[in-house]
Amino acid sequence: MEKRNGTLVTEFLLLGLSENPKIETFLFVLFLAIYVATLFGNAILLTACVYDQKLHTPMYFFLGNLSFIDICYSSVTVPNMLVQLLGRKHISFFACAVQMFVNLLLGCTEGLLLSVMAYDRYVAITLPLRYTVIMRNSVCLSMVIFCWISDSLVALVVTIVALRLPLCGRNVIDHFICEATAFLKISCVDTFFAEMVIFSAATYVLVFPCIFTILSYTRIIITIVRISSAEGRYKAFSTCASHLIVVTMFYSTAISMYMKPTSKNSESQDKMVSVFYTISPPMLNPMIYSLRNKDVKMALQKIIQRNIFD
Repeated sequence: MEKRNGTLVTEFLLLGLSENPKIETFLFVLFLAIYVATLFGNAILLTACVYDQKLHTPMYFFLGNLSFIDICYSSVTVPNMLVQLLGRKHISFFACAVQMFVNLLLGCTEGLLLSVMAYDRYVAITLPLRYTVIMRNSVCLSMVIFCWISDSLVALVVTIVALRLPLCGRNVIDHFICEATAFLKISCVDTFFAEMVIFSAATYVLVFPCIFTILSYTRIIITIVRISSAEGRYKAFSTCASHLIVVTMFYSTAISMYMKPTSKNSESQDKMVSVFYTISPPMLNPMIYSLRNKDVKMALQKIIQRNIFD
């Protein structure tokens, strides 16, 4: 609980996306459908990565982790949005803190994991003969563990800094989730230090991984262009196309949200960008990967046939 100037804040009011009953009804149906599609798509993709032996490779190990993150990420955000659209917009200080930390943890981890997946594609295409040595199981596991541990620390620091901002009794947040950046706008003191902490965290979990991913794909494209056969170039590029779409979608929206000065952001703009990068990627990721990946399609067909005919 936050207490400054003798004022105790025990809960917050999240204004959500709209106060129009008709629009709220439409949004409720829309987000419920998106949530069901997200859970269904990622659960199927995760199941395929776990149960099909042919998918027990580094690329699908990372993809399975991405699906797990997307399930958790969506489950932290969307159900709370649905409750708000039904009229319950208050959230306790503790629940707000937990939501902020978990959202930051999952979002940051996805950012680093996408860069790890880019490195995996870099090694597979530019160093194919050394791929099994470089990307052995212990290395892949260490990469994922590093993503979770380092991002846990980042999320914890940002959450603590945001929640310790003096609010002077202000508890109305013009957002649909407890975002760290939203707390900067309701604080009654100068937020320069908090902004620098958030900016530094975003640089670590978004900008650096994004630059690393760009460098990896630059090297990948150079290698693909040097392949003599058109079929070989197409096969090499097709293994990266899905990931490149996801990377572009995630980094562009997340960076525009967290790397822009607070004074330059409007509440409506922040909410729209937040909707896009917290709800759209978890739903679209399994569609993008499964529709463009023959191995995943075959694995899903095997699972379906096994369940139907066995």
